[in-house]
Amino acid sequence: MNFDLTEEQEMFRSSVERFAAPIDVEARRKLRLSPTGYDRERWTALADLGLITLAAPEDAGGMGGSVLDLALVAEAIGKANSPDPLLEHGVLPVILLTTGGQDGILEDVLSGAQVLSFAWAERAARYNLNASNMKAESTADGFSLSGEKTFVMGALLSDLFVVTADFDGETSCFLVPKGADGVEVRAYRLADGSIAGELKLTRVRVGAAAKLNISPARLADIVAEARLLAAAEMLGLGQRLLDDTVTYVKEREQFGVAIGSFQALQHRLVEAYAKIEQCRSMLYRAALTDASYTEERHRAAAGAKAFIGENVDAVAREAVQMHGGMGITDELAIGHAMKRVMVLAKLFGDASSALSEYAAAA
Repeated sequence: MNFDLTEEQEMFRSSVERFAAPIDVEARRKLRLSPTGYDRERWTALADLGLITLAAPEDAGGMGGSVLDLALVAEAIGKANSPDPLLEHGVLPVILLTTGGQDGILEDVLSGAQVLSFAWAERAARYNLNASNMKAESTADGFSLSGEKTFVMGALLSDLFVVTADFDGETSCFLVPKGADGVEVRAYRLADGSIAGELKLTRVRVGAAAKLNISPARLADIVAEARLLAAAEMLGLGQRLLDDTVTYVKEREQFGVAIGSFQALQHRLVEAYAKIEQCRSMLYRAALTDASYTEERHRAAAGAKAFIGENVDAVAREAVQMHGGMGITDELAIGHAMKRVMVLAKLFGDASSALSEYAAAA
């Protein structure tokens, strides 16, 4: 089988590398410390590259990229240690909107004019996609939503929320403007410096068109794809952690020689290299799984998320240990990379929950 990238895939990967190149550690830290945790102008510039349109089908004004295309872009973002939230505010919302028949809003999302967040997590529900705390009721002209969500990524950056709610005993998705009456947001910072928040809705009224046409089964398919892309970004971050550590041990001297000459460290770095290559194989295997085999696709995505999350975390810990105490700070790229891995590893299920789903589907 030929695993060489196509010309188009190489172009997108190169575009990400050029876009992320000016963002060094200090610039990344300043960006994260901004009031919303990110910059809207930079988001518009990212949209101009066409990276968001890659997730939309051609008949909706997008490029119709495959899961593998999106995974390669996510991997490149991770390798560049870029702070750009393409997965949570670009790819995932686009898939939700196109699946749910919300093409009217899609144009602004693809251009970067509007930013969306997916509000699905609830307290004491772990990673369960079924909404129970958030309730939706029919009204004369639409719906009324009440309840709370947690871990809403980009809570201050977003203009709209795609909120899951229990409607007539089934989990449904609704579009809710952040400025609507009855919407409250309490923001907090995550480990990687980005901003998430608690979302409280009190009898928030939305029109009939706000309900997305997404069944619970289709929502599970979308989340499986998001898991795979989170794993792809973690893979890129793992490669960055390894590359930076190899460079460091060649330069750092102890007892008059570079510490990279110590055999014990060489063996540990070889093991880290092997872990990254195994993760890459796992990612491509999952991304190339036939989409028509839904259960197999879900199983492969869960397995990839668990395997890559655990192994990249192990590489991150090796990187920090070899750098010493400064490795965990925001002064070095590996500190930022490790913290981003910590967030992505928990997105839509940690390793334990992903492994449980993998075992149940096996």
